[in-house]
Amino acid sequence: MAKNTATQLLDVAERLFASQGFDGVSIASIADELGLTKQALLHHFGSKEALFGAVLQRISDQFQLLLVPPQAEQVNAAQQLEMRLLELYRAIRLKPAQSQLLMRELLDNNRRAASAKRWYLKPLLLQLMACVRDAPAWAKADDAQALALVYQLLGAINYFAISKPTLEGIFGDEAYAALDIVFEQQLRGLISAALASSPAPSASSDGLSINPQM
Repeated sequence: MAKNTATQLLDVAERLFASQGFDGVSIASIADELGLTKQALLHHFGSKEALFGAVLQRISDQFQLLLVPPQAEQVNAAQQLEMRLLELYRAIRLKPAQSQLLMRELLDNNRRAASAKRWYLKPLLLQLMACVRDAPAWAKADDAQALALVYQLLGAINYFAISKPTLEGIFGDEAYAALDIVFEQQLRGLISAALASSPAPSASSDGLSINPQM
């Protein structure tokens, strides 16, 4: 069955936003790729900002589906987090443009962040923070401690996912293939080691408080 127009627009927009950033993409350039008019695109999404938001929402939804608790017996909290993050890592490797888009947005959104009304990836971060606190050693971790670990792990995953062309260029295809295997192995070890011991004390006794309703 052919994709509907809205899905096709999201696919094209995701690719263009990933390669050119929010400011580098126009409504016309997205519509042109599908042989549509600007008016047709605006009919579906209303504005470039709304389209960009829909792209981010779709990525967030896809990622959150991968974090559904594994249905496995006798799996401890560290193993559950490892399984979830590895699923996320493998999905990101298949669609590196999504990581590229998110990293580009982190660099480019300084101007728009001040007026942002919605943070599409916040539920994903909160979900991962809850996973971290499921580990006994991290049960009393404050928000700052849990978020710091989540961000370190996501940073490693996303940075590696978008580095394939560069690493292959520097070291060659065979070396990258070996690195690809070793990276996943070391990611497993990194997660296990991080959750095996209590987090380092926060600089603030109160830590960071994050309102889940924001």
